[in-house]
Amino acid sequence: MRNLVWKNNVGLRADNLSLSAMKETWVLSNQAEPLNTHVNANRAGDQTLLLIHRASDTEQHLTESLEHFNYRVEAIAHTDIQPSFLQSHQVKLVLLEAQLFSDSGYEFCHTLKQARSSRDIPVIVLGDRDPQQVATAFAAGADDYVGVPFAMPEVVARVQARLSGYQRRQQLSQQNQLLLDEVRERKQTEDALRQTEDKYRRIFENATEGIFQSSIAGTYISVNPALAQIYGYDSPEDLIENLTDIGASLYVQPKRRDELVVYLQQFEKIVGAESEIFRKDGSKIWISETIRKVYDEDDQFSYYEGIVHDITERRSMEMELRQQRKQADRLLVNILPYQIAQRLKTGPRTIAESFDEVTVLFADLVQFTAASNAMEPKELVDLLNQVFSTFDRLAEQHGLEKIKTIGDAYMAAAGLPLPRPDHIDVVAHMALDMQKAIADFTRPDGTPFQLRIGISTGPVIAGVIGMRKFAYDLWGDTVNLASRMETTGAAERIQVTPEIYERLHHRYNFEARGGGVFVKGRGQMDSYWLTGRKHR
Repeated sequence: MRNLVWKNNVGLRADNLSLSAMKETWVLSNQAEPLNTHVNANRAGDQTLLLIHRASDTEQHLTESLEHFNYRVEAIAHTDIQPSFLQSHQVKLVLLEAQLFSDSGYEFCHTLKQARSSRDIPVIVLGDRDPQQVATAFAAGADDYVGVPFAMPEVVARVQARLSGYQRRQQLSQQNQLLLDEVRERKQTEDALRQTEDKYRRIFENATEGIFQSSIAGTYISVNPALAQIYGYDSPEDLIENLTDIGASLYVQPKRRDELVVYLQQFEKIVGAESEIFRKDGSKIWISETIRKVYDEDDQFSYYEGIVHDITERRSMEMELRQQRKQADRLLVNILPYQIAQRLKTGPRTIAESFDEVTVLFADLVQFTAASNAMEPKELVDLLNQVFSTFDRLAEQHGLEKIKTIGDAYMAAAGLPLPRPDHIDVVAHMALDMQKAIADFTRPDGTPFQLRIGISTGPVIAGVIGMRKFAYDLWGDTVNLASRMETTGAAERIQVTPEIYERLHHRYNFEARGGGVFVKGRGQMDSYWLTGRKHR
């Protein structure tokens, strides 16, 4: 490559060639020269120019001059190339000799400008200053025309100007593409957001649960139809318009909303908070609320949102179930001692215990069987219920455990299931009160009932028997002896064992029976009549 010297922006005199002189030196060839595809694409700042020429002299001068300005020049001697060549060689501008602007040149320029990939690449035509030639070039799509003879500074200036315009167009195109991409992405985002909003709206409108947004001050911002229905309003608008103070108008408990707000301040979310509320018509229902705090883009607390379920039916069923359980507990306690009933509910089904000191009482209505024959069934049952209910109240008063009733017989004990040191004393007191109470009941013929009572004290075995119908019962010699004291006793008398007498004679009055009684397993033994308490 020859070194070119530029002075005062004036080109070499050798560049000021007349068209005729250029024609004399250009070599016409009917055969296309081999395409030189070697390109050094890594040179910093390089911009590739494609020179399509017919005269090698022109190619040499232009190439040397343009490379002086750090342009990279690809020179070929024909127009038989495709727009893809320009893309692969990263061509930024085309210089086309006008003498090639015959049919092939026209076709090349037209094809270049029609292709999407190359239509923005500037084309500068070099040729005679013939108006017809210039018009033909521009009609074919040329961007500029340089007449010959030409000065190289002019050519370079034209190249720089067209490249600057091309670069600006490329930048604008890139910016436009970026804008288009941004618009497309924004549209996609907006479409996705709109779809999400539509989906949420459908869920909001069609949900069976009540959904709401409420302000910090305690007013509803938005509610769905389900919530309006739960609260008894005609529409969401009706609810929002009329329920203007949630704390004061909604909750049955006046401070309920304040409690929920305090909880939300600490934990940000409430799950399953149950409250009783007023409906529009004043009726009351139970609701379960899940509430959370919502924050804006600046992380500032903005409002509450939540879901509401009507749990009135569930609460009613739970209340009914609790009542049934309470009733069952009461029935169980009526059948069994309280402590035993609690153990049965929480522990094993089999309960058996031994107690060293228990006092047992048996009582029987004298000649009640004969009297019952003259009574109607309902009358009989009502009478027994009255008598035994009286005994039950006395047992509760004195702290005895009712064990059972058998026909017209009543059995109770003290000292179990919880031991107590005064078990003999409270049973004796109970027996005396029973004798007083029975005087208030009469037979159908008007004569008073009489009661026969037997008492003994000592060790027993106690336990629960039965799987479906529980029964708490006692076993042992103490039980048998108490029963014997009752059966061998006398009307309006309380017969007790010597052990009872020894423990109580300093506080109670007794009479020795004399002659004693026969007890199976013990033979003849002494017994005593308990007659009353000693006055202090």
